[in-house]
Formats: sequence, structure tokens, C-alpha cells
Amino acid sequence: MNIAVLGAQWGDEGKGKVVDLLTPQFAVVARYQGGHNAGHTVYVDETKIILRLLPSGILHSHVTCAIGNGVVIDPQALFAEIEELGRLGYDVGSRLVISEKAHLILPYHRELDLLSEARRGERKIGTTSRGIGPAYEDKIGRRGIRVCDLADRTALEVEIRENVQARNRLIKESTLDWRPLFDQMLAYGERLKPWVADVSLFLARTSAAGRPILFEGAQGTLLDIDHGTYPFVTSSNSTIGGVCTGLGVSPKMIGGVLGVVKAYSTRVGEGPMPTELHGASGDRLRDGGKEFGSVTGRPRRCGWYDAVVVRYAARINGLDSVALTKLDVLDGLESINVCTGYRFGKDVVTEWPADLNVLAKSEPIYETLPGWSTPTSGVRRYEDLPREAQRYVAFLEEATGVPVSIVSTGSGRRDTIIREKSAAAAWFDAVTRP
Repeated sequence: MNIAVLGAQWGDEGKGKVVDLLTPQFAVVARYQGGHNAGHTVYVDETKIILRLLPSGILHSHVTCAIGNGVVIDPQALFAEIEELGRLGYDVGSRLVISEKAHLILPYHRELDLLSEARRGERKIGTTSRGIGPAYEDKIGRRGIRVCDLADRTALEVEIRENVQARNRLIKESTLDWRPLFDQMLAYGERLKPWVADVSLFLARTSAAGRPILFEGAQGTLLDIDHGTYPFVTSSNSTIGGVCTGLGVSPKMIGGVLGVVKAYSTRVGEGPMPTELHGASGDRLRDGGKEFGSVTGRPRRCGWYDAVVVRYAARINGLDSVALTKLDVLDGLESINVCTGYRFGKDVVTEWPADLNVLAKSEPIYETLPGWSTPTSGVRRYEDLPREAQRYVAFLEEATGVPVSIVSTGSGRRDTIIREKSAAAAWFDAVTRP
């Protein structure tokens, strides 16, 4: 069975660990959107590994990883990531397939990203300034450069020359010369060539042969360009529809959808976050969960679990089950709040509003549950969790309408509970804890 693993909050939910945990049962892990602004963190034998473009399955030697057409690729960042993995003992070799239709991030995209954010002033988005947005803009504007374009020297020269000259006119202080950039892209094309293929065809043949595929998303549902907290979103479809458009696969190929959520809420960047905590309470979650961006290092905004958000993600993505991460961060709290709705004036809002003005002016409605003093860190059987922690998980299931199949109780691969008779257990009945 092929399944999709995606974020059901604002990203940073722990998708890297979950994908890494489940990968041994799959032949291929395929990334369908985003760029190197997304950081998936995996701990292997106490070694922290951050993956930005490569799917998290790359750490398993029997697995082939695919980067789809929905991803925007900075070749320099990709090569640096491959080299870093090599130094850690992970050889990518021939286990990587890159879509010939994927668009490229060029140096002028990073310049445009910085310029765009600076022009917004107080209305800044909080972009990582890695050129992701401008690369997607060029894609939609039909002036982007794809991986397959690197093989056509004549056409590539024209495209790069015209694009650079246009950007230099737009960015007055820019003196970027198209000639060395053209030479650099030709060299990148030669280096990428062994991995370039028709990813859609590759995945279709893989699935037809009965070899299971794991579809990996980046960011989270509330950062989706269409369904997130627009305009404070990323530039791609991080929800379930992105699997089909970003990889060229049929919806019929998706056999199940696993949403990853934290036991509390976090987000990076600007935009409303109804359950955000300030002061000591927010610092407690941030410090306990090490909530700092894996790519940017920026501190994440932290708050209580928002069931409205997860219910919305469940509806948008058709979640079959949830992987709940960082339960151990809540250890030692006397009480824990869960947001079940918002109060907007005299109205009670229980569904996610499109109007951010409503969201910004709403107050969260909380249910308060007792905390627990017995540590959950490292617990590997659901029955061994404190009774209050089990009650908390059960309440989240009821509040969101989605069963919790996986509970993460630490950063390591082994610090994970796969619940018996759950959707995850049915999907991955052969999973062994490394």
C-alpha cells in the first residue's frame, strides 16, 4: 500500500522522524513539494541529521528516493546536502531520482526574495529568503528554468540571459552577469544527469510492480498556498492534492494518509496563531521541545494544541490517522489546555475561518486537562504511559475526530509507540524498531 505522510499544523511537526521510522517497509520515498526551506530532522544513534531537499528515506540503504516536479531545487544546496550525508557515511549513489520537470532556484531568485520581504515592511511574511517563492513565481509566470532545460545549451543560454537582464533591471543595484551563471548551470546539468528521469513514469512502474511508495510532504497544512493562513503561507501545495500535482501520480495511488501533529502547536514566521503563549509558558514549551528552526535557527512561536486546526487538516487531507509527536515535552505540567473553538465577539467559531481578521480577533476556547508527573520520555508501549497522558491522547482523538496511531515520546527512532490495532499497525504490520 502507498501512503502519504504530511503535516497537519504549521510545519515542524516531526515528519522527518515519522518518515524515517516507517521507511523500512517501503521501496521508494517521494517528496512532492517545497524546497530547501523545509528541514526534516532525524536522530540516528544520537547523531542529528537535517534533511532539506532529500526525502527522509535516504538514510536507508535499500530505499530509492524521488524528488518530484512540485519541488523547486537549488542545485548548490542539493549537492551540499549530498556531500554532507557522504561525510556522515550515507552514500546516495544511484538511489536518487530527480524529476526532469522540477524547476530550479537560481541566484537571482534569492535576491528577489530578500527584496520582496524588505518591501513589505511591517507586513512581512517571514520567508526564509532562500528564493523559494520567486522560483515558484517564475514557474507560474512561465519563465522558469527546469531540470530538463539544462540539457539544451542553446535554449538555456537565451533563457538565462533574458532572465538575468530582466532581474537586473528590477533590482537596480544588481550587477549579476549571466555568462558565468550560464556556465555554472551547464556544469550543474552534467552533475545532475545521472539522477534525472521521468518521476511520474518511475512511480507508476514502481506501484504497478507492487513495490510500496511513501509520499513525503514538507511544511504543513496551514502553510498551504491555497488552504493555509494566506498570505502567511509557503508557495506550494503542502496538502494532499500536492501529491498528485507534484509527482504526476493518480489519486488512486494514495492508499492512506497519515497526518503528523505535535502534542502542542508551533509556527515560524508571521501570521495569526490563536493559541500562542507568551512569557514563561511559551518559553517552557520552546525550551523543552527545542523549538528552533532546523534550517533558519529562528525560535518557533509555541502554544497549546489547537483542535480546530487539526480538524481542518483532517477534512482537507482526508486523514486516516495521526502520528502525535513530542508528547514528552508536556511532562511535568500540572494542567494542559486544548483549544476546541474560538470566541469571536458573541459568536463561537468551531471551523477554520478564511478571514484572518476573524482569526486575529478571536479568543481560544479551552478545555483543561490534568497533566502528569511520571515521565513519558522513551516509553515504547501505550499501556506504560501515565493514565493522564492516555487520557490526553484520547481527548485529542475525540476533539479532532481522527485516531492516533503513532505516539512519539522522544527524538530517537526507538522512542516511538505504534498502537495495536491502529491504522498505522495495519499499514505497517511488519515495522521493526531499528
